[in-house]
Amino acid sequence: MARFTFRLPDIGEGISEAEIVAWHVQLGDRVEEDQSVADMMTDKATVEMESPVSGTVVELAGEVGDQVPIGSALMVIETDVVEDASPATEEAVLQAENPGVEEAQTPSPPVGEGRGEGAPQAETPVASPHPDPLPQGEREQKKVLASPAVRARAQDLGIDLSGVKPAEGDRVRHSDLDAFLRYGSGQGYTPARTPRADEQVRVIGMRRRIAENMAASKRAIPHFTYVEEIDVTALEDTRAQLNAGRGNRPKLTLLPLLIVAICKTLPDFPMLNARYDDEAGVVTRSGAVHMGMATQTPAGLMVPVIRNAESRNVWQLATEIARLADAARTGSIAGGDMGGGTITLTSLGPLGGIATTPVINRPEVAIIGPNRIVERPVFRPDGRGGETIARAKLMNLSISCDHRVVDGYDAASYVQALKRLLETPVMLFAD
Repeated sequence: MARFTFRLPDIGEGISEAEIVAWHVQLGDRVEEDQSVADMMTDKATVEMESPVSGTVVELAGEVGDQVPIGSALMVIETDVVEDASPATEEAVLQAENPGVEEAQTPSPPVGEGRGEGAPQAETPVASPHPDPLPQGEREQKKVLASPAVRARAQDLGIDLSGVKPAEGDRVRHSDLDAFLRYGSGQGYTPARTPRADEQVRVIGMRRRIAENMAASKRAIPHFTYVEEIDVTALEDTRAQLNAGRGNRPKLTLLPLLIVAICKTLPDFPMLNARYDDEAGVVTRSGAVHMGMATQTPAGLMVPVIRNAESRNVWQLATEIARLADAARTGSIAGGDMGGGTITLTSLGPLGGIATTPVINRPEVAIIGPNRIVERPVFRPDGRGGETIARAKLMNLSISCDHRVVDGYDAASYVQALKRLLETPVMLFAD
């Protein structure tokens, strides 16, 4: 048999290594050409590796979570090609293709031979014709008449069935267990509480990338967070009116409207729509808004990017948000949809809380987080020089900034400009 070394190809520009996040084969497995064998993760995406040949897996590069350098052996496959099948090797090839042939032709030695004269013989345990696999406590409970379901429930609850008095006859029923639970405390019964066993979970794949990126961001960036309250009553009314006449267009959430407002206010605050190369000491202020959308997925937090968000209307933004979120959650996100963001928006929706202190998506310098909308009474002018109490929808808006690039005054000024626009939503659609 010939051995083929499958080396990890260059799966991304500038990538020097990739992490094993899943093996789809094991040692000894038969693989076919183009069969998926592993998932490898780079800084930008997860890539599926396919076998270039057919054969049997004889070596694997490592375990899930290990890093594999580009160009090094990912796996070794013993192919079906026979090298130098000379008469001297034909017997070995036959043996490899027909395992067990030699063993089938070799008679087993009689019992006792090959052990040395007088060697003690191992005793073969004799299975009991009536095995009783139950622990001692359950064997005692067998004396009490009860169905298997009742016995299982009693065991889970830590109830000794011998202490339960049946209401009818001699058989303990579920209703008897219910009565015992209600009144058994007087007999010293306390419900059994079995603690969960400790579990060790390796930090690999997307979870590892998140950990590394968040640690690098907090370690390198001096964060500060500013929070402001915004009255979104008129904005929510506008959203409801737009949705009422949306036709076959996607339903609007708050996010598309918020992105429009962010894009309209950023030109006056270019230091926020930027990326900071701290090694080179260069801040690149972006002319376009490439909006990162923090998205929770089963694998962890991902940040796909809406390219040129400033050139899209609310309906186009809603469509792109839905597309990116679905691709991220299903694991089908394209490499071109990741990376290169200039500012990030993160939202927990109805779980948004009162205020958040989001972590900056390095090398960006700012991240914006809307919080939960709540209804509260507020004072409003009554038109006669006085005030009246009215119901309002209020939302806190958080922004975290890199203090090396953005001053607190600039962040506060930007949020105030954003607040004025959101509280006057007609301006979102004015040129």
